[in-house]
Amino acid sequence: MQLEGHAAIVTGGGSGLGAATARALVDAGMRVAIFDMNIDAARSVADDIGGHPVQCDVADSASAEAAVASAAEAHGAARVVVNCAGIGTPQKIVGRDGPSPLADFRRVIDVNLIGTYNILRLTAANMMALDPLDEIGERGVIVNTASVAAYEGQIGQSAYAASKGGVVALNIVAAREFASRGIRVMTIAPGLIGTPMLHGLPQEAQDSLAAQVPFPSRLGRPDEFADLVKHICHNQMLNGEVIRMDGAIRMAPR
Repeated sequence: MQLEGHAAIVTGGGSGLGAATARALVDAGMRVAIFDMNIDAARSVADDIGGHPVQCDVADSASAEAAVASAAEAHGAARVVVNCAGIGTPQKIVGRDGPSPLADFRRVIDVNLIGTYNILRLTAANMMALDPLDEIGERGVIVNTASVAAYEGQIGQSAYAASKGGVVALNIVAAREFASRGIRVMTIAPGLIGTPMLHGLPQEAQDSLAAQVPFPSRLGRPDEFADLVKHICHNQMLNGEVIRMDGAIRMAPR
C-alpha cells in the first residue's frame, strides 16, 4: 500500500511509540489524526507535524466513536490505523496486603485489550466502505501493539501480559475476518524500547536493561517501531502475523 495522500489514525499518539509513528506517517505524506487521553500531548505533537489532535478514551465506546468521526471529518476515513495506546501498572496478583484489587486488573484490560478492539471495530467498518486501492482489492491496514510480555510476562505484569496476550490472539482472527474486504491486520510485539517511561529511570537501570538484549545490546528506539509500521503498510504479504521487535530478548521471571 502506498501511503502518500491517505488518512491515518494513531492512538496513544501524544508520546512514545505513537508519537514516533505519527511523525513517520506524516513524513510519508499521510494526513494523521492523533488520539490521546492527554489532549495537551496530542496537540503538542499535532502542532509540530501538522496533525489533527483528538482527545480519546479508547476504552469508552462513545469517546472512540466521536474520535473516529472527528478524524474522518478532518481527513476522510483512515486507510492506516495504528493502535499504540496502552498502560501498564506493575502489581503482583497477591501482594503483602493480600489479593490485588480487581479494578486495577480490569483497567489495564480495558485500555490495552478492549481499547484496541474498540478502535479496530470502528475503523475497520469505515475502511470496508472505501473503494479498493488496487486490482488486488486492498482497502487498508491496521497495526496493533502487543509486547514480548504476551509471551514471557514477568512477575508483577499479570494484567499487562494478559492484555497483550489478548491482542496477540485477536490478530489472526481479525485478519481472517477482514481478508475478504481487503484489510490487513498485523501486530508488533516490542521488547525494551526507549520510551519516556524507560528514559525516566536512572541511567544505571537503563544500562542494566539494555545489557539484557542479546543483539543489539541497547534499548530499541521508537523510530524503529515506526519504520516497521511503514514497512508493514508497504508489504502486502504481511498479514495476520505478530512480529517481535526485541533484539532476541526473552524476558526473565523478574
